[in-house]
Amino acid sequence: WESNIRLPTDMKPQQPAAAGSEDDGDVGTTWALLVAGSQGFGNYRHQADICHAYQILKRGGLKDENIVVFMYDDIADNPLNPRKGVIINHPNAKDVYAGVPKDYTGEHVTAENMFAVLLGNKKAVKGGSGKVIDSKPNDRIFIYYSDHGGPGVLGMPNMPFLYGKDFVEVLKKKYESKSYKEMVIYIEACESGSVFEGLMPEDLNIYVTTASNAEESSWGTYCPGMDPAPPPEFMTCLGDLYSIAWMEDSETHNLKKETVAQQVKKVKDRTSNFNTYTAGSHVMEYGNKSIKPEKLYLYQGFDPATANLPANTLPLDIELGVVNQRDADILFLWEKYERSKEEPEEKHKILKEITETMNHRSHLDSSIELIGKLLFGLNNGPSVLRAKPSRGMPLVDDWDCLKSMVRVFEKECGTLTQYGMKHMRAFANICNKDIPQSVMQEACVAACSGHNSGLWHPSFHGYSA
Repeated sequence: WESNIRLPTDMKPQQPAAAGSEDDGDVGTTWALLVAGSQGFGNYRHQADICHAYQILKRGGLKDENIVVFMYDDIADNPLNPRKGVIINHPNAKDVYAGVPKDYTGEHVTAENMFAVLLGNKKAVKGGSGKVIDSKPNDRIFIYYSDHGGPGVLGMPNMPFLYGKDFVEVLKKKYESKSYKEMVIYIEACESGSVFEGLMPEDLNIYVTTASNAEESSWGTYCPGMDPAPPPEFMTCLGDLYSIAWMEDSETHNLKKETVAQQVKKVKDRTSNFNTYTAGSHVMEYGNKSIKPEKLYLYQGFDPATANLPANTLPLDIELGVVNQRDADILFLWEKYERSKEEPEEKHKILKEITETMNHRSHLDSSIELIGKLLFGLNNGPSVLRAKPSRGMPLVDDWDCLKSMVRVFEKECGTLTQYGMKHMRAFANICNKDIPQSVMQEACVAACSGHNSGLWHPSFHGYSA
C-alpha cells in the first residue's frame, strides 16, 4: 500500500449513519447475506473475504440484526493460524474477525440453510442463530459469496453443492414474495458465470456480478511468494482477486457518490489483472442492469469516515500475483511441507497428504476421460465431455439429471472434491446426450472398479448432489 492511502480504519472513528437512510427520506433497510462456502486453513482466504465484507458493512451502518453470516469458523482459532483469534485479508491489514456474527457455522453452513435464510423462512432453518433475511417491500438486499465453484455449481463446506438452477429458483421465490425492492449479488468462484448463464431473468430487480465467466477460473492472491506477500509467518493465501478488488475499492471511496457501475468497472479492470487473462478472469453481469446507476451506499452502507476521501489512489494499475483457485490448496500444502524440514515425521505426513491429494486428482481426471470414451467412443469422448453451450444458454437441459449423474459417479469413483467440481461440465454433457442413468452406472463401474476411494468415498464427505 502507498503511504498516501488512508483506509477508514486508520481515520478518526465516527458514529456511522444508519444504512439505507438519506437526507431526502427513508429508502428502506439494507440487508446483507455473507457466505463463505469452504472450510480448512488452506481455504483461509474465503472466510477472510467474508469477515472483511462484514467490517465494511458494519462501518457502513448496517446493524447485526440485518447481516447474516455463513462461515465454517475454523480459521481464527486454527492451530495453523500464526495470529490466534485474528483473520486478515491483506498483508498490511488489521484484524477483520473481531465482532463477526457467528450466525451459521460448522455443520450448519449448508445450501439448504442459505436458501431458507434468504427466503426469510425461519421454520426451514436447521441450527444456527435462526436469523433470516426478514426484508420488507421497500428494502434492499446485498449478497456476497466467496468459495470454489465449477460449471453450474458453488461449493459449500457441507454437502451438497449449491446448484445454479436451485439458486435462481430461490431468487424467483423471493421476488414473488414481494419482500424486497432491489438486490445486488457479488459471487467469487471459478466458472461462477455458469451459475447464472441462461438462467437469470432480467425482471427480478436483481443485479449480479461474478468473478469469472462460465468457463474460467477465479484467482487467489496475497499468497506466499507473491508480491505483495502475506506476513512471513503465513503459509496460505489471504484473499481472492475479485473479492479484494471490490472491498478495497469500497474502503477508498465515498459510497454515497460512487455508483454500482463505477465499482464494477474498477473491479473488472483489476480482476482481469489488466487484461492478462491468463492470470485473471472476466467479471460478468447478469439480471437487471438498470440498477447499476444507483449509489453503492444503498447496498453496502455509508461510513462517515469516507466522506472526504479523495479520488481513488489505490495502485490499481499494478498486476498482482495470483494462483488458480483449484491450486491454492496445493500451494498451501507445499508451504506447510517446506516449513516442516526440522520435523521429519510431520514432513513425511504432509508429503503423504500431498501425494494422496494429487493421486485423487489424477484418478478423477482419468476416470472421467475413460467414462467419456466408453460412452461416446475413443475419438468422440473427449470432445463431447468438453463441449460448451452457446453463449446465453444454460449448462444443462435437465438439472435433476445432472445431480443424478454426479451421485452415480461419486458412488463408484469417489467424491469430486473442490478440485473435481471442474468436471460438472462433463456430467452436464452426458445428460444433454440423453445417456440413461443405468448406462452411466455401467461406465462408472468399468472405469473405477478395483479403485479404493478410501477417505475420498462420499460416505465420509457426503454426496455433492
